[in-house]
Order: sequence, then C-alpha cells, then structure tokens
Amino acid sequence: MTEALIGLAVMMVLAFLRLPIALSMGVVGVVGYAFLRDWNWNVAFAMAQTKIYETGRNYTLSVIPLFILLGSFITRAGLSQELFRAAHAFIGHLRGGLAMASVVACAGFGSICGSSVATAATMAKVCYPPMKKLGYSDALSTGSIAAGGTLGILIPPSTLMVIYGIMTETNIGKLFAAGMLPGLLATILLCLAVAWVTWRDPKAGPPAERMTWGARWATLEGMGVFTGVGVALTAIVFLGWLTPEQGGVAAAVAVMALALVYRGVTSVLALFVLMMGGIYVGVFTATEAAGIGTFVALIIAVARRSLSWRDLYQSLVESARTTSMLFIILIGALMFAEFVNLTSMPTDLQEIVTRFAPHPIMVVVAMMVIYVILGTAMEELSMVLLTLPIFFPIVVHLGFDPVWFGILIVVVVEIGLISPPVGMNLFVLSTLLPEVPTRTVFKGVIPFVVVDCVRLAILVAFPWLSLWLPQMMK
Repeated sequence: MTEALIGLAVMMVLAFLRLPIALSMGVVGVVGYAFLRDWNWNVAFAMAQTKIYETGRNYTLSVIPLFILLGSFITRAGLSQELFRAAHAFIGHLRGGLAMASVVACAGFGSICGSSVATAATMAKVCYPPMKKLGYSDALSTGSIAAGGTLGILIPPSTLMVIYGIMTETNIGKLFAAGMLPGLLATILLCLAVAWVTWRDPKAGPPAERMTWGARWATLEGMGVFTGVGVALTAIVFLGWLTPEQGGVAAAVAVMALALVYRGVTSVLALFVLMMGGIYVGVFTATEAAGIGTFVALIIAVARRSLSWRDLYQSLVESARTTSMLFIILIGALMFAEFVNLTSMPTDLQEIVTRFAPHPIMVVVAMMVIYVILGTAMEELSMVLLTLPIFFPIVVHLGFDPVWFGILIVVVVEIGLISPPVGMNLFVLSTLLPEVPTRTVFKGVIPFVVVDCVRLAILVAFPWLSLWLPQMMK
C-alpha cells in the first residue's frame, strides 16, 4: 500500500504545480506501473497504449458525445425557454415561485441533456432575466440556478453515470433508472430550500402575477395526444401486433411528429419517455437511446428553423471539445487505476475494514464525508476518477449494490459542483452574470448545499429509493 500512497501524494503535488490533472494521473500511473514491474518501461508503455486504444474504441463510451450533442440541439431548438415558461405558469405566482420554476426547468432540461455545467449555463440565460426584472435577490436567483443545474447529472441521461458505469462495469441502463426517484426527491427538496429562503426574507423572492388556467394548460398543449399515443403503442406491443423493436421505431416517429406539431413541454417529455422508456423496458441500450434521441433532437431543431449550418458546426465543435476533455481525463484515471490495482492497497484496505469490523454503513458514511470535503477543493470529475479505484473495491467487498453507490457518487459530485470555492457551476454563473459579485453567488448557494447534504443522508439511509426502479427493469 506504501507505493499507492506515495503515488497519490506525487499526483497531488503535480496537480498543485498546475500540471493538468489528466497528465498528473497518467504520468504517475505509467511511472508507478513501471516501478512495480522492475522498471520495465516496455510493459508500462504497453499498458498506456492499451488504455488509450481501448478507451478510444469503446462502443459504450460513444454515448458521451451523443448526449452532449443532444443537449446542444435541444438548447438551440428553444426547449429550455418552453420548460421555464411552463413551470412559471403553474408556480410562478408563489413566493419564490420563479426560483422554484428555475429548479423545475433545470430538472426538465437535465432529463435530456446529461451535463450539469451545460444545464446551469443554459438556464442562467433563460431564468435569471425574469427573476431580475421581478426584483428577486441575486443570491436567491443565482443559488437556485446553480443548484438546479446539478440535476443535469442526476436525472438521466448522465455523462457521469456513463463514466462510472465504464470504470466499475456497472449496467448503465440500471444507473439511469436509479437516478429517477432521487432526481424527483432532489427537485422537491431544492424547491423547499427556496421556500425556506423566502420565508426568512419575503423580499428575496416576490410572487409573480397569477396566470389563468387557460394560459397554464396552453403550455401543456399536446399532452393529451402524447398520453393517448403512448398508451396505444404500449397496448399494441403488449398484444403482439408489433415487436418491441418495431414499437420503438413507431415511438420515435411519433415523438418527432408530436414535437413538430406541439411546442412546450410535450416535446421534452416525449423525448425523455422515448429514451428512458426504451432503456427501461429493454427495447434498446443506453448507447442506442443516445443515438435515437440525438437524431430526433436534430430533426426538431431543423424543423423549427433554429439550427443553421453555422449553429450545426458550432454544436459539433463544442461537443468534440468537451468529449476530448472528458476522454483525456478518463484515460489518465484508468492508467492511475491500473497502477493502484497492481499495488496491495485495495486488499490492504479491505483487510483493515474487516479487522476493525465497523458497521458497514458507517464505512460508506465516512466515504461520503471524505467526498464532500474533497469537493470543496478539487474538480469533481477528477476527484471521482481518482478515488474510485480505492473506494469501489471496499464497497463491493462489504456487499453493497454498485448501482446504489453510483447514485451516491453522483450526489456528492452535485454537492461539489456548488460548494465554494471551486464549485464549477458557481464559476459558470460568475462568468455568464458578471454584474453579480462572486461572493453573492457563494452566499446564495449555501441553503442549497445544506439541502443537498440532507438528501445525501436520506439516500444513504434508504437505499430502496435508488434501487426500486432498477430491480424492476427487464
């Protein structure tokens, strides 16, 4: 275990010297691997070559650029504005209603995006101006958007879940299903945090004008048709008139037709049900769902004339840039993990846990505390990729479900994304809203960090919230 600890310390030193975290992990992984193989550099470089090649050609990882591209197409199609408009219509008249609407809109956008930073950046442009116009405090406005943005990696699809599934060989479809109920719980708790802030300071979130029921139902135009089509297709497949695969194709065509005819949240809900429903019932895999969803989103954006050739080029370039960054970090982490696995650290840690025989759940609680603390000082993806090779074998050794642990990992990353001073969502908002002081953004997010910690405790105490839907999957 000594070699692994030294390697971890060297990696941290390199990172603090401002060497990119991917290179830090990769260099330590290769050098450490060579050392453990009696300084056989040929073997070490062969390991590095294998990791680069296998990661680049991994079919499952193709879901990452597809989901990133999907989010870009959806943003350009204007669905983010429609989500906020619908949420505003139903709850905007409440005290703090626009902030709650921001959270709900972020949840809806996250259900078809998969990226926390992209969700926060997109919804900041949509949600902040109406709240500013109505007189909301900057702290509540930015805090609700930053916290709501984290739902992008919890409510499926999620790029982080894909990376976790690849590193731990956990079923990605089950991880997606596991995120649904915790995502709903998160949305409710974040709205309660808004209610608590406005209860303490009513001026922070004044209510907007109440809309008529006619205006509210207008934002849900087409929902009845969508429900009817869904029930009809389900019945046809159940009766055997169509195979599940044929039903999936028919559903994709129906979603495109509904999205072209009806605007508002119907398009978002139809696209989400198409992807997640297909995965849940076993019609297609997560990778196939990403391809289908991206194609449908492209058709929607083109049909609405909101995607020019220049926009398409920019979307492809942005997706390629983000994907390259994620792949480089992942390759470095896999090299470091190969080095750690070659040491005695995983076995030694398991023996230590067994020797002291604490209550198994307390080991998980200790891990979560470590993650929350690390999240205040480290970039979240690097933190997860660095610690998974150490913590995951212990979790499996203790008999816990990897799917449940994956959801806990996503939640602690959510906390890290809004934890001062290095929370990525906070920097996104500070960049997009330069008129808001950074200290105001930090102050506004504190109640949501507290609520997220409560949510983490609930998910640790009640694993069934994460495991019920995956256990019912085909």
